[in-house]
Amino acid sequence: MKNGIHPDYHPVVFQDSSTGTSFLTRSTATSDRTVEWSDGNTYPLLVVDITADSHPFWTGAQRLVDTAGRVEKFNRRYGKRTR
Repeated sequence: MKNGIHPDYHPVVFQDSSTGTSFLTRSTATSDRTVEWSDGNTYPLLVVDITADSHPFWTGAQRLVDTAGRVEKFNRRYGKRTR
């Protein structure tokens, strides 16, 4: 790699805002907030909305989609189709 052209790649703690779960990884992202990790070192803290800990695909929680309501709304708006 060439020197001086790559962004600083350093350890960062990401925290899920909905579950509170944190994990340490490396990133180019920075933050003014810091947190002391279990190894005794202080790292930048980035709070994110969704991680694998809270994403419906990974947790198995699925939203119920109201398909009947969408069909009824379509029929009200455009009318039933006749042949």
